Amino acid sequence: MTMALELVRDKPIDQSPLAIRGLTVSYGEKPAVFSVDVSFRAGQMTAIVGPNGAGKSTLLKAALGILHPLSGQVTAFGAPLDRVRARIAYVPQRASVDWEFPARVIDVVMMGLYRDLGLLGHIRARHRARAMESLARVGMEGFASRQIGQLSGGQQQRVFLARALVQGADLYLLDEPFAGVDAATERAIIGVLKGLRDDGRTVVAVHHDLATVPAYFDRAFLLNITAIAEGPVAEVMTEANLRAAYGGRLGPAQQAV
Repeated sequence: MTMALELVRDKPIDQSPLAIRGLTVSYGEKPAVFSVDVSFRAGQMTAIVGPNGAGKSTLLKAALGILHPLSGQVTAFGAPLDRVRARIAYVPQRASVDWEFPARVIDVVMMGLYRDLGLLGHIRARHRARAMESLARVGMEGFASRQIGQLSGGQQQRVFLARALVQGADLYLLDEPFAGVDAATERAIIGVLKGLRDDGRTVVAVHHDLATVPAYFDRAFLLNITAIAEGPVAEVMTEANLRAAYGGRLGPAQQAV
């Protein structure tokens, strides 16, 4: 018994940017995510894919502590989440945001600097400069003084990405970043995300368009309440795995992957 306890104690901690073990989340009696184990590789772009209702957004929110799981453990960079939150940036679904809130674009971006601003929120020139630099990276520097509610859906999504960029995080978690945006915005966002990857940052995104997974991402995590497969896109997005995830209900786009 003593030896067994020592082996457990000496088990190496997963140093991945995000490691999920035994995560279960339930809405009422129905599990939305059940006993999921997955680790996301550093310096890679990973798509979380699966059918509607598969638990993709739920997994991301539970990993961040936005939702409370029934069971499971989440670590980031080998530490509990609360210790490393400054290294993590999150872009929520655009549909979940109240865009009627009266705020200018520059103010929304500087919300990403709340740790630097402190309780009193003293905004200095360097904070504004960082915010403007982040807006420039998403092509929105000319909209800094515009009310956020006056922007198009694609422009709003770019602003929220800028808010994440200004944090200077090491791990970026995005929930459906391409949903409801125009083609130009989609190209701009994927360009920024690939730039982050090339700089050694880690990107994990809930993604719904299977046809673009090979072009956009290095790895894929296929989920349908339970984990189906995780790894390089070509190894995960096989016909057998897709049928296991989608229950045989594959349309032409999925079959072509």
